Amino acid sequence: MAFELPDLPYAHDALASKGMSAETLEFHHDKHHNAYVVNGNKAIEGTQWAGKSLEEIIQGTYDASAVAQNGIFNNISQLWNHNQFWEMMGPGANAMPSELEKALVENFGSVDKFKDEFKAAGAGQFGSGWAWLVKAKDGSLKVTKTENGVNPVCFGQTTLLGCDVWEHSYYIDFRNARPDYLTNFLDNLVNWENVASRM
Repeated sequence: MAFELPDLPYAHDALASKGMSAETLEFHHDKHHNAYVVNGNKAIEGTQWAGKSLEEIIQGTYDASAVAQNGIFNNISQLWNHNQFWEMMGPGANAMPSELEKALVENFGSVDKFKDEFKAAGAGQFGSGWAWLVKAKDGSLKVTKTENGVNPVCFGQTTLLGCDVWEHSYYIDFRNARPDYLTNFLDNLVNWENVASRM
């Protein structure tokens, strides 16, 4: 069965007052995300990956030794990344649950130190990629960054939070100011209830 573009969990203009415009969501979700769905389905058609889950395809096609990944991986991993990304944001007040706050303090020293490390990872990712908060195999929380569509699934980590730092994610609203986009993402857009539910 072919993969489908999931509906946004909120209206296109629901995040506008928080710094992510309806125009950004129309381009990012309706066009970019949909292209990964369409191209991903075409890439796996007639292959051993047809009928497999997104995670199975990502783990089976990722090549740690390759600088450039193959077309199946690139499209399927970006499809998965974006499926998570929309769920990780929300229009509500988005207070941080106490159990997540406690875990961040235990692992980073404070919530502010976590945010600083996350922003540094996203701003320091050369070119296109993602910044992540992950739960490692040993149970600790870590901030990581990955190039292009590579994600924590490749490394057996649990994804708690991800921020898309491809230019199409922020250029309409923030132009070339990626650090400002990352600050706004953490301060205004993240659905911390969703992040906590992934722990």
